[in-house]
Amino acid sequence: MKRRALLAVATALGTVSLPGAANAAGGGKIKDVMDSTAPYRSSARAQLAALRRGRISARDLVERVLAHHAAVNPGLNAVVTLDAAAARAAADRADAHRAATGRSLGALHGLPITVKDAFETQGMLTTCGSPDLSGHVPAADADVVTLLRRAGAVIVGKSNVPAMCQDLQTANPLFGKTSNPFSPEYTAGGSSGGAAVAVATGMSALEIGSDLAGSLRLPAAYCGAWALRTSRGAVPIVPVRGHIPRPPGWLTSSDMLTVGPVARSADDLDLLLGVIAAPAPADADAWTISLPAPAKVRLGRCRVGVWADDEFCRVDAETRDLMSQVVAALRAAGAETDESTRPVDFARSTTLFERLMYATSSATASEKAFADEVKAASLVADDAPAARYLRSRTMSHRDWAIADEERQKYRSAWADYFGSHDVLITPATPTAAVLDQSSVPAPNRYITVDGVRRSFYDQTTWLNLASLVGLPALVLPTGKTSRGLPMAIQIIGPYLADRSLIAFARALGKVLPEPPKVPAMSQ
Repeated sequence: MKRRALLAVATALGTVSLPGAANAAGGGKIKDVMDSTAPYRSSARAQLAALRRGRISARDLVERVLAHHAAVNPGLNAVVTLDAAAARAAADRADAHRAATGRSLGALHGLPITVKDAFETQGMLTTCGSPDLSGHVPAADADVVTLLRRAGAVIVGKSNVPAMCQDLQTANPLFGKTSNPFSPEYTAGGSSGGAAVAVATGMSALEIGSDLAGSLRLPAAYCGAWALRTSRGAVPIVPVRGHIPRPPGWLTSSDMLTVGPVARSADDLDLLLGVIAAPAPADADAWTISLPAPAKVRLGRCRVGVWADDEFCRVDAETRDLMSQVVAALRAAGAETDESTRPVDFARSTTLFERLMYATSSATASEKAFADEVKAASLVADDAPAARYLRSRTMSHRDWAIADEERQKYRSAWADYFGSHDVLITPATPTAAVLDQSSVPAPNRYITVDGVRRSFYDQTTWLNLASLVGLPALVLPTGKTSRGLPMAIQIIGPYLADRSLIAFARALGKVLPEPPKVPAMSQ
């Protein structure tokens, strides 16, 4: 089956050269110039360039970021654990190393960042928003945190999550609610809500988020950030050990969980991907990961699938209008668009995803709780609302193997689709950010789409097309609603075409409407 590298959108004239892995790791020409008066407004690449050239020290950069944090975080509650002393010490070590050797430790040398509170961080409180973990200070880093530290990142603190990452908005009993940076009435999304807000507002140059059912991409779409759900096959391209849930000490995770970068630009996504797309540290002596570099192509030969709306999960009028603008921009740039061909049946794909998600979530249930669910599943009526949940949670291994076989067939269908299409563009969400409902009991929550009440969980239905089959999927912020909220689209690409997907989004973003400016970035 053909799994081509993605094509890149640029202009209808000539060709476009797209940066490969070397540039993604921090090499190549840096066009961004750091804002010396407010470094946090600048891209991660620009901050790193200033550090390399001696225009700012790592310690000074940390102090500037901490001051910005003190000014904006109280109104947003995105960063819930702050370790300024450890950050200053790490920055001092980074400066001393550069002064002594003239070299960088890695691609992120001296860059202040935050880390989602779902990732275990040695010596730093890691709660995943759960009262049961209110005093949990890990003795070791999650694998991806190890990669960040080895690249020279300075970890300033931890960003907020819903309790055990189990909500589409970010609030928990330990730290409270994280607000959307455009309006406190609206949700920041979840579960990587704190991460998306921290990046969007300049409290962190970069972040890592986790994504099972849109937990990385939903907050990015709602907060005006860029995010990439990375490819996942038999193993993920970014290691997941040390992610909560599952509980601390577990070595396994859901077979659909991925870890990916959050940033304010395509270039910064590429930068962080170059750091974290790597084998787990325990495997690094034996093998490496080398993602294909983007292709050089003529835009006129680029075929873009567009799935603008669907009866299964209708989007609102503003999102439909945005999708029309995307199609018009592509055609004006010379791209060929296909608005009719679909890779899979939307409803069946969603059902299979939910069944497999519920099945994997039962791994950490207590013996008694699981026994109770098995009994309840045997008694529940076929048409009961809880039937799919209970029967999926308690399915036999044989039933899981059959469901997994069906999933592999979906992967084959997507691979066939990408034999003739280079990307598929869909809505990221049915609407822009919805009203925050963290104080509303879960059964009473809903969203409104063009005046019609819909399931609260419809927010991630479009995102889960990629989640089932392990494809890379990128959220690109573009345009705004009549109320000034950011909007976004989703771009899905072939398995392992993560770099090409970023390159496509970089070029496409140049011909689409600008997203709104985040108010906190003017402070």
